[in-house]
Amino acid sequence: MGRISRRAFAAAALSTLAAAQAAGAQEAVAAPGLRGAGAGRGAAGGHGAPAEMRGVWVATVANRDWPSKPGLTAAEQREELIGHLDRAVRDRLNTVILQVRPTADALWPSPYEPWSEYLTGTQGRDPGWDPLGTAVREAHARGLELHAWFNPYRVANHTDPGRLAPSHPARLHPDWVVPYGGRLYYDPGLPEVRAFVQRAMLDAVARYPVDAVHFDDYFYPYPVAGQTFDDDASYDRYGGDFAVRADWRRDNIDRLVREMAAGIRRVRPGTRFGISPFGVWRNATTDPLGSDTRAGVQTYDDLHADTRTWVRNHWIDYIVPQLYWNIGFAAADYATLVDWWAGVARGTGTRLYVGEALYKAGAAGQPSQWQDPVELSRHLTLAARYPQVRGHVFFAAKEVAADPIGAMARVVADHYRQPARTPR
Repeated sequence: MGRISRRAFAAAALSTLAAAQAAGAQEAVAAPGLRGAGAGRGAAGGHGAPAEMRGVWVATVANRDWPSKPGLTAAEQREELIGHLDRAVRDRLNTVILQVRPTADALWPSPYEPWSEYLTGTQGRDPGWDPLGTAVREAHARGLELHAWFNPYRVANHTDPGRLAPSHPARLHPDWVVPYGGRLYYDPGLPEVRAFVQRAMLDAVARYPVDAVHFDDYFYPYPVAGQTFDDDASYDRYGGDFAVRADWRRDNIDRLVREMAAGIRRVRPGTRFGISPFGVWRNATTDPLGSDTRAGVQTYDDLHADTRTWVRNHWIDYIVPQLYWNIGFAAADYATLVDWWAGVARGTGTRLYVGEALYKAGAAGQPSQWQDPVELSRHLTLAARYPQVRGHVFFAAKEVAADPIGAMARVVADHYRQPARTPR
């Protein structure tokens, strides 16, 4: 999203939190669990080790984490990628979640979509190597799982179709595309779009023994004040069974999730499916089933992503809510949300992992809690009280590498002294 990370974008959304909390609300970002295809390759920790998710996101959008800039040679890109894998091993992590389809493009030789511009600087230009294939092979060689992270509907971080590669599906099918908030998106209300994005993503699953497919927090886009996502034509054509457009939109996303889960099982049985949504489903003031929060974004209402239903119905193998707030943050307390999500996951068979805001540790403009290198370690201590929480994923790889105030080192020292297997 331009030079903005998915977490920074969601910051704008949380700006609607109560003014009293504004100083602390910088942003808010952003099939049963079977053995993954690479899990038997000396998975970190061996059979006697405890089982917990210890993951790191590697974001490629806008060259956030990797590659460090577009246009590096194939050898330089590979060296940087291997560095991230080696750091994961160093910190006794066991899972790398690599963004391989950031903007309706590909970090593998896809027959459906162009090569990502974040590799060479030019969308569609062959980088001269296979990043996803290399990542899977090198991760497994190190005992790491590799989860392939896809963004289903984001097309571009600008609104000019002429800047897309000439062969880009969004240029060949302009009726599929909706400009909104300075970006281009595929319209989730079109069945042909839903079918296409699944084919494009499942191509990677068919080609490579990825351990999981991973979606992040973008479904319908985050709200932009004063703008309307123009899906009138698709709603008029396909929304006849729904008196309320929001219900139709949620049904579109539910269909994507269910169909993608079925597609993964069909193409590569045993590959898991996980989603990392924004951390608040609904506030309790909106819905008594919601959390005791006052978030300015609610996934159910604003992104049309009914994340609670996905967990309760076990449509996905795991969920990683992005709980990117400190303990005690009044509008969205980390402790409150861990408790709420543990209750949602209880008895479902859906694995619950927690998304952690490592990127906030020591960052300028963050409140005092995030200047304390112990804050993240306290998160893991608190979450350990809940048997439903089976691990954590850290955003993101750049901060794992730099660790400016030693917050990750403190997590490793306090909680990751021994290796761990990933949960099954």
